[in-house]
This record gives sequence, structure tokens and C-alpha cells, in this order.
Amino acid sequence: MKEKKIITGVTAIFILVYVGVIIGWHLYNPFESLTVQAPGADNRPEGLTRTASDVLIGEFFMNNERAASQLSSFNIQHSTLTGKWVRFRGDDSKNIITLPFSLSIPSEDYPVMWSIETGEGYAAPVIYNGRVYFLDYNESLSSDALLCLSLETGQELWRRWYRVPMKRNHGFSRTVPAIGDDYIITIGPEGHVMCCDPISGDLKWSLDMKKRFNTKIPDWYTGQCPYVNNNILILAPAGDEVLLAGLDCLSGEILWTTPNTPKYDMSHSSVMPMTLSGKRAYVYFGKGGVCGVSAEESDCGTMLWETSKWRPSVIAPSPLQLSSSQIFLTAGYGAGGAMLRVDRSGNQWTATITDQYKPNEGLSSEQQTPILYNNMIIGILPAGGGGNRFKLVCYTPSNVRSPVWASAADERFGFGPYIVINNNLFVLKEDGELFVYEIQQQSLKLLKKQRIMDGEDAWGPLAYADGFLIVRDAHRVTCLKIN
Repeated sequence: MKEKKIITGVTAIFILVYVGVIIGWHLYNPFESLTVQAPGADNRPEGLTRTASDVLIGEFFMNNERAASQLSSFNIQHSTLTGKWVRFRGDDSKNIITLPFSLSIPSEDYPVMWSIETGEGYAAPVIYNGRVYFLDYNESLSSDALLCLSLETGQELWRRWYRVPMKRNHGFSRTVPAIGDDYIITIGPEGHVMCCDPISGDLKWSLDMKKRFNTKIPDWYTGQCPYVNNNILILAPAGDEVLLAGLDCLSGEILWTTPNTPKYDMSHSSVMPMTLSGKRAYVYFGKGGVCGVSAEESDCGTMLWETSKWRPSVIAPSPLQLSSSQIFLTAGYGAGGAMLRVDRSGNQWTATITDQYKPNEGLSSEQQTPILYNNMIIGILPAGGGGNRFKLVCYTPSNVRSPVWASAADERFGFGPYIVINNNLFVLKEDGELFVYEIQQQSLKLLKKQRIMDGEDAWGPLAYADGFLIVRDAHRVTCLKIN
């Protein structure tokens, strides 16, 4: 009897607990402790979710007030640094520097003045009166960023940036800005053009080439560098209607356009200034052909000539003028090289491909634009260049089939950049080792080499001013003092 009462009591307690749990479960409100959060209360960076079609070019700015104040009071007003490297391949687009003094080549290493980490890319800098400017991409913020640094210290003075979501495709930024007293102009990987004040960083104007011209951005993003002539920015949007365009540097106003009648697409090549048969022209090697457009004030933007007889699928090097009627063309992915002759009879122009060959048959280049120096064409052959692949080579304009000289068997540079300073050739191997040569008519003399960085894809073009040489690989920009 006693055991029966115990069982009954335990059962009753169990039932009461079970009923209590069921009632409590129904009465409990799981949202009682939650509060409504306003947008931005989670401290998520503004605009991080912006889409590619909703880019506000130049929307953000950050100023290092202390560094800018120090630079303004010392380097800008009182500095003797007045050197300039104003655009891709320098002021005259030849990638050659002639100094008023001899450049000594020391046996010891050049001192590294500063080095900074960047986002993955190959965009090289311009230099102007003691400041360095280059375009970078910040993956954590999904942003293009124009950086302004002190040339002497590498200290960041300011940056202007904007959200633009992208996926890595062998890096991001690839272009060199153009700079003058009143402007610094960049072209971002997705074709966003931005113009800022070079001292304050204030945004002057912007343009989206995809929206304005319906530009098709090439694979691996934009490689075209802006070119400025007499405060007019020259672009090659290669859109549905417009092939080339001239814009006022200070306002962004479109001054003239060249119709895209040959229906080129944008390539990675840049517009090059040339004087052909006595007429100034802008020459562009687009995907689909090469053309010349008048650069004269009287008929600026008028198509002079074009040819679609040589149409490589991927074009990175820019056209190289050899004479008043000869232009050298080259492209990668096995395309090789070609010679173009431009003839003029009054107002009539003709453009003819006079020679065309594979990369193992003559001068060609995958990425860098060759240099014409003292009647020598200097370049680096691509992977398909046979026994001389990735070597420095020299040809003459009259014979681009047989090299005059080539670098040694163990001196191969991949896609690395090069520049001529006086009679010396500075070459950066794509793994970050710098080689310095004396250029001779029939040979190349190695003067020194120096490990700058344990680099990866050191492809960014070199920049020089005031004795400072700036190099970069995919993740770092480094400044050397070379005189």
C-alpha cells in the first residue's frame, strides 16, 4: 500500500513538471531581449555592399594632416625636389631619361629609401615635385584608391577612394596616372576615370567609361593609361559609338570624339602620340586593329587612317614609332610582331602591314612596350621567343628579324619592366632582382645586379625622378636612391 502511494506521488509530480514545461514553452518569447538596429549600427564600412553599377567615383577621402603639414612646410615650399615623371613612359612617352650629369654606378647596393605593401596589382606611379601617386586596390574595402606619398619618406599624405566590387584576376590595378600642376588623373580597373587636385586631393570630376561610352572592359581589367596633351585628356573608350575622346582636364567636358566606325574593342594598350608625315597624331592599337587620329587643333579627333589587317586577341604593349612612316606593333599569346607603314598623299592616308611574324621569328613582346634608343629597339622576348625567350634583345628598325645582341643565357627577365637612364639600361627581373647594363652598339655590358625584393610578378613599369627609382611587384612598391 505504501509503495502504491509513492508511485502515485512520483507520477503526479512528473505530470505537474511536464505540464509546467509545456505551458512555459508556449509562454516564452525568444525575441524579448532583442533590439532594433539602425543601418550602420554594426559599424560595417559604408558602401561595402555597393554593386558594380552603383559606383560613386571618388566618394571617400582621408588626409594625413600631420604628414601633409610637414610636407607642405618643408618639401613643397622649400624642397629642391622638382623632378617629374608625369605619365606612362615619361613626359615624351619614350621611356628614356637624359640627365645633365653622368650617372655613376656604384659596386655597393643602392639604398632602399622606403617600401610599402599594396593590394595585388601592377599599377606604377607618377612623380611630381616630391610626391608619388599611384592607384591601388584594397580588397578588404572592395575599393580603388589613389594614394599620395612623400617621395623622400614614403609616408602617406592622403588617399581618395571609392567602392567598386571586383574579383581578383591576376591582380587588379594596372594603369599609370597622368599628372600636371592642376590635375592627377587615374583610370581604374573597371574603366572609372577620376580627376583630383594633386595637392589637396579634392575631387574635380569623374567619368564611368562603361556607362558613358558603353565600353567593354577587357579581360584582366583596364590596362590603358591616360595621356594628356595641352590640358586635354585623351581616352580610348572604344565603345559602341566612340573610339577616342578628348576631355578638358580641369572640367571633364568632352571636347571631341572619334566615331568607332571600325568597331574596335578596348585593349590593354595605351594611346601613343606620334608625328607621321609631318602631322601630329594619336595612335591606338585596339582589339580589332590600329588607327591614327589627328592631334592637330584644326581637325583634332578626325580619323586619318586605320587598318584591321593584323588583329591579335590580346594586346598589352603600345605602338612604337620607328620613323615618320614606320610603326612597330607587337602583342602576346603567340601573336608575335608586325611592321606598319603609314603613307600620306595630301589629305589621303594609307596604312599597310609590311611584315608579320611569330615570336620566334623576330622582335616581339608579351607585356612591356620596347624602347627605341640610338637606332636600337630594345625589348624582352616572350615565352615563344625560341632560344632567346625572356632575354633582353636588341634589333634595328631596318631588321626586326635578326637580333644584334641578346643578354646572357642566365639573364632572363620574364615580363619585367625596363627603362633607359643616360646610357644605362635598368631592368627589373620579374622576381624582384634589378640589373643595370651599359648599352653598347654591338653588345650589352652588365654593370651590377641587386636583389630588391623576393618579388612576385614584378611587372609594374619603372618610374624615375630626382635620383629616386621606384619599382613594384604584385604586392609592394619600393623606392631606391640611385644617385
